[in-house]
Amino acid sequence: MDSKPYQLHVLFLPYMAPGHMIPLVDMARLFARRGVKATIISTPLNAPVFSKAVERDGQQGHDISIRIIKFPSAEAGLPEGCENLSCINSWDMHANFLKAMSMLQQPIEQLLEECHPHCLVADMTFTWATEVADKLRIPRLYFNGTCCFSMCVLDSLLRYEPHRRVDSDFEPFIVPGLPDQIKTTRQQLAEYLKQTTEHEFTKMVNQISESEARSYGVLVNSFHELEPAYCEHYRKVMGRKAWHIGPLYPKKILVRKDDMEKAIVQLMIGEEAEEIRNRARELQEMARNAMEEGGSSYSDLTALLEELRALETSKRESAAH
Repeated sequence: MDSKPYQLHVLFLPYMAPGHMIPLVDMARLFARRGVKATIISTPLNAPVFSKAVERDGQQGHDISIRIIKFPSAEAGLPEGCENLSCINSWDMHANFLKAMSMLQQPIEQLLEECHPHCLVADMTFTWATEVADKLRIPRLYFNGTCCFSMCVLDSLLRYEPHRRVDSDFEPFIVPGLPDQIKTTRQQLAEYLKQTTEHEFTKMVNQISESEARSYGVLVNSFHELEPAYCEHYRKVMGRKAWHIGPLYPKKILVRKDDMEKAIVQLMIGEEAEEIRNRARELQEMARNAMEEGGSSYSDLTALLEELRALETSKRESAAH
């Protein structure tokens, strides 16, 4: 049996949209800082968004890199150079963008066969990623980018459809089966949930839900102390394996001056403002503690890396016999 130590190699596949891409890249950087070889898959026009940060990490001794693949813009009926969701300005273009996502399956599969990673972390929108990982006998980790609360609420809405049992868009209803009594109205829901017939987007949402359930587990951009009841609900009631390794956010966040001034006015006056400020400080401290050594997110990532190493060790031992 090969007893030589090996470095865990994880491939990261972000969705080509700013709100999805940036947190998953931050996650790849976090893995690299914990000794993992991290490879980020991107396209020619998306990679420059984060390439400087990745280069800096590499210069600091972390094993992180970017692999570029061609984005099939023309093949999917998109204008040349349209490689990010931010370029999309119509439903027809959105449908073509989803088509381009599905066309990436074959080149991604070829890249995985070439790189031989131990794990694939793929954004939720790549519904075929679990199938590809299964074919290569490696775990696929599903990345949503949101919190457990939202995933629990969405699961309840899809499972029980309480919004279809009210008489109007403005009649309140309770989202069933959750740790708290959550009330909302049909008017507040996303359009795809209100549709009575299945279309391309609702079909994709159902595929995403199935892909999540079939994946090895879920990486959550949150921390346990922020939503403990929903972390437990997601794991124990919904039966999902999950690791909470957030919050993932850039150290420098740009905010417009007028938005900042408006927020300052809201936060400066009255008892409610004082309560908001105190709660914000409390959450900031909780988030910082979660990410530090010994914190809940740090410990969850440690547990995940140990599990991935154990899987690979078991695979090597089986192959040796």
